[in-house]
Amino acid sequence: MLSNKPWLKHYPAEVPPTHEYPKQNLAQFLVHTAAQYPEVEALDFLGKKTTYAELLEKSYRFADALQRLGIGKGDRVAIMLPNCPQAVIAYYGTLLMGGIVVMTNPLYMPRELEHQLKDAGARIVITLDVLVQRVQQSMGSQPLEFIIVTSIKDALPFPKNLLYPIKAKKEGMAAKVTYTDRVLSFQDLLKRSSTVPVQVQVNPDEDLALLQYTGGTTGFAKGVMLTHSNLVANTLQTKLWFYRSRIGKERYMAALPFFHVFGLTVLLNQAVALGGTLVLVPRFEINQVLKTIHKKQPTVFPGAPTMYVAIINHPEINGYDLSSINVCISGAASLPLEVQTRFESLTGGKLIEGYGLTEASPVTHANNIWEKRKTGSIGIPFPDTEAKIVQPDTLEEVPVGEIGELAVKGPQVMRGYWNQPEETYKCLKEGWLLTGDLGRMDEDGFFYILDRRKDLIIAGGYNIYPREVEEVLFEHPDVEEAIVAGIFDPYRGETVKAYIVPRAGSKPDAEDLKRWCKEKLAAYKVPKVYEFRASLPKTLAGKVLRRKLIEEEMGRSPNEPGA
Repeated sequence: MLSNKPWLKHYPAEVPPTHEYPKQNLAQFLVHTAAQYPEVEALDFLGKKTTYAELLEKSYRFADALQRLGIGKGDRVAIMLPNCPQAVIAYYGTLLMGGIVVMTNPLYMPRELEHQLKDAGARIVITLDVLVQRVQQSMGSQPLEFIIVTSIKDALPFPKNLLYPIKAKKEGMAAKVTYTDRVLSFQDLLKRSSTVPVQVQVNPDEDLALLQYTGGTTGFAKGVMLTHSNLVANTLQTKLWFYRSRIGKERYMAALPFFHVFGLTVLLNQAVALGGTLVLVPRFEINQVLKTIHKKQPTVFPGAPTMYVAIINHPEINGYDLSSINVCISGAASLPLEVQTRFESLTGGKLIEGYGLTEASPVTHANNIWEKRKTGSIGIPFPDTEAKIVQPDTLEEVPVGEIGELAVKGPQVMRGYWNQPEETYKCLKEGWLLTGDLGRMDEDGFFYILDRRKDLIIAGGYNIYPREVEEVLFEHPDVEEAIVAGIFDPYRGETVKAYIVPRAGSKPDAEDLKRWCKEKLAAYKVPKVYEFRASLPKTLAGKVLRRKLIEEEMGRSPNEPGA
């Protein structure tokens, strides 16, 4: 057994290699926690607190409201909200009545929205008052049956709720909504609905809980079909890994958006399963986040590397108390060693790198939190999760230490892509999910991701993995953020370009960076072109959009700077 799974010898004694996952509706976590810890705070939104008993009651009300509107089991319900109480209520209410949640990015523009809502066949969307017009513009010839409208104001405590409209008007965010028989008020629906428990029977292995759209970096996004069993399993796998968690006492810094599956599982689902308190912020804004950590003292802070980069480089970081943070799992992108080291010294907590993808609910690997970990590694597979490095597009395993494509198998792996059997066939083989990520496994069973296959740079016949170059750039004292990509080169085919965000107060020089890289990298890996920027394009989850930089590059004329 260990010869096939060498990672098992590095499992903490408290973590079992296999576990029995209950066959239940994903929302059962909320039902159970509300019964056990009714008065524990479930949500803290800018000072407005909601207990588990209150959260369950409102979720039942929302489930009842959907049923009264004629929404039934298997219908798709789009939730287009930032992290706020209404997003959590709508999520669990939809699950309780057997609906399929479609988490939708509030930053989507009409064209992106139209594709997702039409592809999912959503009958209803829950969104903010300021986004109603955008939703209506996206509907085209196939209007949604209902738009349920809410406002950040409705979730704020007194007197913030009275001041919010003034602030919104000042910032140009004021919204006037015309309510009709199809455009409905979230608050009114809750008031008029019943608190009688609603929990529609589901087949956890077959029925979908979530239709989660991938980033769509190579065209339109695909809908990933995740069942109740997929998400229950991954929630419990993360819970097993966090074996020192204190039931009913952890406080989660919820800066990762719930509409990203990483935030959904490691924040929302896990916190509710553990009876934790979710300290919600509508978006990652560094000053607000630091003030919230200082004041609310969260103990768990999952995030993306860019979030931790922003924290460690904040000019007034020493004025904030971050000592409450015990555990952070970093995902969505690779975690530079420099960032990990500095963040841990600032907080005294543990920051570990993990790995996942939407198609796996999403987490498959993580470093041990308190035991052995390896720098630059995504760690070892979770309980009941198998992993191997294979020849690209096949299941033929490569020798230990050699580079290939990461394939994973486990109870968290999706059923497939929504209405795309050909795409499903390409990546699901005999129960194995071909991830599209290039990596290797060492003799201890620790895995290392080099890069997405599509991000591999091939210059003059040499394979260059962006992560390796980015690690070196991150170590430079004048660099706050760095990402590299392959750009066209008439001689080498591709060459390496680095996009750099300098640290505040510093002015790095391209020649200096080139010398720095030459000391640490083979000559063919050293970036030939450097572009200095104030910021890098990112998703709301903090993932840098390398594809967007490449698209910008392709759109430049040969005479433009950086071309």
